[in-house]
Amino acid sequence: MNASAGSPPTIEAVGLTKHYGDVHALAGLDLVAPAGSVTAILGPNGAGKTTFIKAVATLLKPDSGTLKVVGIDAIAHPEKVRRVIGLAGQNAAVEPALTGRENLVMIAKLFGHDKKAANAAADIVLHEINLADDADRAVKGYSGGMRRRLDLGASLVGAPRVLLLDEPTTGLDPRTRIDLWDSIRALVHGGTDVLLTTQYLEEADQLADHIVIIDHGRVIATGTPTELKSRAGRDMIEVRVRHSEQLDEAVSVLSTLGTEAPRVDVPARRASIPVVDGSSRLSDAIRIIAEHGISLDDIGLRQPTLDEVFLALTGAPS
Repeated sequence: MNASAGSPPTIEAVGLTKHYGDVHALAGLDLVAPAGSVTAILGPNGAGKTTFIKAVATLLKPDSGTLKVVGIDAIAHPEKVRRVIGLAGQNAAVEPALTGRENLVMIAKLFGHDKKAANAAADIVLHEINLADDADRAVKGYSGGMRRRLDLGASLVGAPRVLLLDEPTTGLDPRTRIDLWDSIRALVHGGTDVLLTTQYLEEADQLADHIVIIDHGRVIATGTPTELKSRAGRDMIEVRVRHSEQLDEAVSVLSTLGTEAPRVDVPARRASIPVVDGSSRLSDAIRIIAEHGISLDDIGLRQPTLDEVFLALTGAPS
């Protein structure tokens, strides 16, 4: 769902700082999360992602700067912000002695629902997170993935205006991760804005309308996934050799064509390299590889992935 004209940003931070002794977790961070969207925050470990999420959630007070959540001054009026947000942190925060349903009903009541409304809200969320069949089991018997889904459900049961997700799918299997992506998309369509941090670049690529990359407590790049890939400024030639013993030779061939050293995935028998004038260089690669008698399963020209953009901007692995 697109934001209407004139809507304030979901989140707007200007000059935000937070210091822990000599560590500058936030160092004058300026960030805008547009309304009606999923905004993903990426960055290396220690970049300040979780510190920023905690500031938005009013779990910590910045040392300086301004921070607004749907137009509310989060520093001056944290209690107002808490009424419009939901938060799912990195660790599941549910009561293991209660059933899944009892956890959600309890939290719905804390949001002010009466008994009937709390049960109705819990039922809706249990179906959204695919836990309806296990709703009446004690959480202490849930798998780690099930607890993670219930934790996400706990952040949804109050129907928040803004949902804060700190690495929401860590530890989940691929099927469950995809199911949660679908739930998040449905929430956005229904009017909930989402701010998430994630260690999975594919997750940001799939979900985010807007990506913010931070490093050392500052924003270093923003844009849509497509814009960030384009900003990398290089096409990628990628080859997958048929025989692993020919991978080194293929890497040597690619080294003569690119702007930097090839990136090699030995188990996948794959190598890739950034190039200028991709179409011409792809023709050269096909010709030279054939001359060397290297057998390929695949060769192609593609845009950089978000992983490659991330590495280029931060110098750190995703």
